This record gives sequence, C-alpha cells and structure tokens, in this order.
Amino acid sequence: MSEELFKKIVSHAKTYGFVYPSSEVYDGLSAVYDYGPYGVELKNNIKSYWWKSMVQLHHDIVGLDAAIFMHPKTWKASGHVDAFNDPLIDNKDSKKRYRADVLVEDHIAKIEAKIDKEVAKAEKRFGESFDKEQFITTNTRVVEYYAEIKRINERMTNALSSGQLEDLKALIEELEIADPVSGSKNWTDVRQFNLMFSTQLGNIAGDEGKLYLRPETAQGIFVNFL
Repeated sequence: MSEELFKKIVSHAKTYGFVYPSSEVYDGLSAVYDYGPYGVELKNNIKSYWWKSMVQLHHDIVGLDAAIFMHPKTWKASGHVDAFNDPLIDNKDSKKRYRADVLVEDHIAKIEAKIDKEVAKAEKRFGESFDKEQFITTNTRVVEYYAEIKRINERMTNALSSGQLEDLKALIEELEIADPVSGSKNWTDVRQFNLMFSTQLGNIAGDEGKLYLRPETAQGIFVNFL
C-alpha cells in the first residue's frame, strides 16, 4: 500500500467517524485512536462474526475472558519478563528509533541481493548449461558474500545471546549502516526495551506492587486449565 493511499484511508476513517485521534482536544496522542460511531459498529460486527465462527459453532470450545492483570509470576514463568525485549537504537540526527538486529538483517538482505544479481548474470551468460549450485560454491565473489553473511550473523547472534549490546553497536558502525530515512550514521548505544507495559497495584510504587498489562491473551487459558 502506498503512503498516499494510506493517508487517504486514514482521512476517510476520521471524517466519517470510524476513528478519532485520542485526546484530540489536548493535541492527541501519537498512534492512539478512539473508535467513533461507525468504528464501534464495525469492530462489534467483526467480534460477533469471529465469536460465532470460532466458538459458538464448535461444541468442544468454550469462552474465557481473563483479567487484564495477572500475577507477575505468570510472566516470569512464561519468559516474558526476561526475554520479551527488543534491542533498540536511536539515530541522533533523525530522532528515529530502530531495532538494531533488523538494521543488520536489512544489511544482510542487501548482500543477498548482490548474490542474486551475480547468479542472474551468470545464468544469462551460460544459458541452459548453467549449474547454480556449482556456481555459488565456486564463484569467488559469491563465496566471499556468503562468508560475510555468516560472519555478520554469528557476531550478531553472539552479541544478542550474551547481552553484549555494545558489540552490536560496533557491528552497525563497522558495516557503516545508515539511517534509512536521513542517511545519518550517528547512532546512540543499543538498549534493551521491555515491550510490556508496567503499572503499580496499590498506593505505593515499588517492585513488590509492580504488575504488567497482559501482553499475551493465551496465558489466561494456561493458568485456568491446568
């Protein structure tokens, strides 16, 4: 979908009451919307259709609506507390935030595109006699590309598994990865961001009262049907 078409759809949805920017009277909240009159009806129609097709039409399926808050041990046991994180990095010039591993993966994709280009050129040159497997294992340039991909993947995996995020930043800098928007290579340190929304239960803030908004609906099923 083009950006222009997407903007038209959003504009239509706002104009005809499908969605409204949340807290618009106070300048709104980025990426947060309230459902308008038509939006509410559309949402309820989808929910009703889904509920009927997935639950009511099956004799062996029943419903469960778990609480939005669950004991924090639930998320510790499921691995969310320790592993539900993304390594994020900010560009100091564009102020854009990215997943550091995705930036590296996009760089790898560019190397893979170079390999595909070499293969396509060779296939065009040799025609029906072209042996792709032999070419990618013997062509010097392609072999070097594959070795580079392997080296980058291994280094990124080691950095993420060991928690050495400074090495992940160093890898980004060594590969001269630029901001896709601005082209700037001025990066902050890589930091782990927990993707769960935390809140407090009770009047006093502290780790003992820390809860998370449910990040995964399936956990409610698991703890109720042991």
